[in-house]
Formats: sequence, structure tokens, C-alpha cells
Amino acid sequence: MDFVLKEEHGYSYIDEGEGEVLLLLHGLMGALSNWDAVIEEFSKEYRVIIPILPIYDLPLLTTGVKTLAKHVHRFVNHLGLSNVILLGNSLGGHVGLIYCINHPQVVKSLILTGSSGLYENAFGGSFPRRESYDFVKEKVEYTFYDPNVATKELVDDVFKTINDRNRVIRILAMAKSAIRHNMSKDLHKIHIPVALIWGRNDKITPPEVAIEFNQLLPISELYWIDHCGHAPMMEHPEEFNRLLRAFIEKHKVKVKV
Repeated sequence: MDFVLKEEHGYSYIDEGEGEVLLLLHGLMGALSNWDAVIEEFSKEYRVIIPILPIYDLPLLTTGVKTLAKHVHRFVNHLGLSNVILLGNSLGGHVGLIYCINHPQVVKSLILTGSSGLYENAFGGSFPRRESYDFVKEKVEYTFYDPNVATKELVDDVFKTINDRNRVIRILAMAKSAIRHNMSKDLHKIHIPVALIWGRNDKITPPEVAIEFNQLLPISELYWIDHCGHAPMMEHPEEFNRLLRAFIEKHKVKVKV
């Protein structure tokens, strides 16, 4: 489904629905379309907001996860958001973790799926050869349990991205930044409920990563999705939405009458 992309004050974002805010952060090679099923399901009851993270637009010297977290903070302030439910996939989860530590008063709960921050094995340990479409296709398929989820449109987008020299340089810089900023010693500072919704067959951030997150986060719940890779919201959208809804409902603040 096509959603309206808003452009204002240097921000590009989707803003659908009304109510409590569900803020979604995409990954390094992710697109807004990765969240289509979440928007479709939750915009009926929530205000679902997805900013485009300026991964390819930052000055090279400041390209990193902390800079993206600062961008999210400015964006949240711009929209005047509070009491946010924050959901991040892959790099977006890493950015969400940093944001929660720096601005705990803004976020009421956090959901991580295939999040970096402890370990990731992007592209199966090697960066795709730019000239080889078949190699790129193979590496995009590696992201999923079912290779058929890697549609031609998705492969075409990644192939185009990594054949743009400016984007490749920033992707590499961002990936190095994510590796440098390991979160293991900081996770104890996060005292909001955290859901870990993980593909049991994730090869980018394998199951042991989810287990370590669950051990290090003070208030966390780990949910597995079988036959699922690095992007559960794409590969098993109905199950992902079911788990997401159950977690959000469980942690709704009850208003006293």
C-alpha cells in the first residue's frame, strides 16, 4: 500500500492514523515499505510515524549511530511527541537504544526486532560486489529464511543503492559506527519495558544476540518467530503484528477513573 510521504523542515516521514504514537525506525538497507503491514494494522488505532533516517545525507565525518539518534531527537521535538512506543529493526533498533538511554522521559516502551547493538553479520560477513547483480541477490536473500521474500524490486533497490559511490561510503561508515558502539555496558540503563521479537533463523543478528539482549536489559520479554530471518515484520507480518499488539496491550497504562 502507498502511504503519503510528508516533507517539512528537512524531515521526510510517514504519519498515519491518530492516537498513541508508534514510532518506527528502519534499518541500514531498509525502506519505509518494510513497515507496510505494521502501518496497515496499527494506524487504525495508533498514530504511526516513520521518519526516513538521513543515512546517505550526513557529512561523512559525522555519519554514525549517535548522529542518527540526535536526528530522531530533533524530529521528535519538531512534532512535539511524548509517551512514545518506539520500534526499531536492525540499525533502527540500535538507534532506538541510544535514544532511549539519552531521552528516557520520552519513550514508554521499546520493541527491538533483529536489532544491532551487540553483534551483527551484515551481508553474511562480506560486502556485495557492486558489479554482480546475482551476488547482491544472493546476499539480500540471506536476510530472510524464505529467499522468495527477496523480491526483484527489493533486490533492485539494494543493487541501485550499493552502486551509488556516495551511498556505499556512508553505508560502510555507518556499519563501522554500529560495530564501534557496542551497547552491552549501557543496556542496564534502560528501565522501560522492552520486547525482543526475533526470527529464530536470523543470520544477521542470530538468536544468541536476542538471548544476550534479554539477559542484559532490566525489563525485557523475548518472543520467537519460527522459520523467520532478520525482518520478521516483512517475512511473517501477521505473527509479528500479533506479538507487537500483545506487548503493547500488556503495557498500556491504566487510567484511574
